[in-house]
Amino acid sequence: MKIKPIVTTARKASLDILNALDQDGGTLDNILDEVLSRHAFFSKKDRALLQAVVYGVLRWQARLDWIIAHFSATRLNRIDPKVMNILRLGLFQIIYLDRIPVSAAVNTSVEMAKSVTKPYVVRFVNGLLRNAAREYQQVSYPDANQDPLLALSVQKSCPDWIVKRWLNRFGFESTGQLCDAVNTIPPITIRCNTLKTNRKTLLKRIEKDVEHAENTTYSPDGIFLFNPKRSIGNIKAFENGMFQVQDEAAQLVTFLLQPQPGEAVLDACAGLGGKTGHIAQMMKNRGMLIAMDKNEKKLSRLMSEMHRLEISLVKTRIHDLTDPPDNKSMGKFDRILLDAPCSGLGVLRRNPDAKWHTKEQDLIRQSRRQTLFLDNLAHLVKPNGILVYCVCSMEPEENESVVIDFLNTHRNFAIENNRGRLPDKARSLLTDNGYLKTFPHFHNMDGFFAVRLKRMK
Repeated sequence: MKIKPIVTTARKASLDILNALDQDGGTLDNILDEVLSRHAFFSKKDRALLQAVVYGVLRWQARLDWIIAHFSATRLNRIDPKVMNILRLGLFQIIYLDRIPVSAAVNTSVEMAKSVTKPYVVRFVNGLLRNAAREYQQVSYPDANQDPLLALSVQKSCPDWIVKRWLNRFGFESTGQLCDAVNTIPPITIRCNTLKTNRKTLLKRIEKDVEHAENTTYSPDGIFLFNPKRSIGNIKAFENGMFQVQDEAAQLVTFLLQPQPGEAVLDACAGLGGKTGHIAQMMKNRGMLIAMDKNEKKLSRLMSEMHRLEISLVKTRIHDLTDPPDNKSMGKFDRILLDAPCSGLGVLRRNPDAKWHTKEQDLIRQSRRQTLFLDNLAHLVKPNGILVYCVCSMEPEENESVVIDFLNTHRNFAIENNRGRLPDKARSLLTDNGYLKTFPHFHNMDGFFAVRLKRMK
């Protein structure tokens, strides 16, 4: 008797996530959190498979599509998006997941197709995946000598408009390295909560929870974790508030801000509180720290995080920075951090969905909003106070252009360029113009931009 293959819940959930990204325009993090919360019964193996195939498809989508196009008599833009995602899921498993038998990848893809399309399309899915499984290694790719843009876009799986920008700025070799870095699964990076412990002690506390852990290169508080043996939330040191998950580049931003105990500090777009926690520990939990965001749910989660870390100086404020904060009720601050909303093109290795849902015109829209946010915060900075602007983007429109626009209209601010404010090993990351710049392919961390602005009067 022929046994009907079972479409595992993890594979079906993976398809639901990819379809939701196409249809709803939400972020992968939010959609993934929602799906996993609905499937709390997932085993560790199920969760690992779901994340592997979702992130894998999004990292390698352009290459997968090139292979699909090779075996398809139907143009890709004529294929239903849901069917395309089924093909991508099946093909990714065939090419990249050695532990999954080809037959399982094909058969489960066919079963998923039966639930969303007509029988003749199901036969198309079955035939294409079986042909691709036999012959995908013979598929030829664009010649880099004839068309370097197309070659990198397909082989490195990156939208051509992004590749074109990077080629113009970095050249062919460095652009290829940057694309490779973006497609590499990054280590989990954490930051030691120095209010409760130190890095050396923390390393000893977590050594049994991971296969390997090592110090970060530039941040004196960071640790790379490789292959955790349990989820981060179930690590005892995490439960005890000894660390936060935070990329090394983001850690360096707070060192650039250099908040001091007893000061009044504003984290203007606080989000879930990664930088808020770091600011608080550098302030030694003394002073006034306002975490501001327009999203009340995020601020609620931020306060839960501060409670876990045993941080008591933080107060929250709900405000949308498209409008200036009220000067009378807010007061003025010694230091303000603006971690502004941006394209996120510097964190593609963690958020590969942004590759396919960000458009070049979004950079201009983001830069206008970033300049507006800076304008709306400037009046809250005390004389001789500090305003740090940062984004997880490497693109000039969101980096230098925003700073230049701001300085042209706020003559009482200037870039304070002092490498001594950064940890010793990070000082080389500050340019002669005073810009902190990090890149995945050069520094093994997220792509970040930050600058320290001082109010003169």
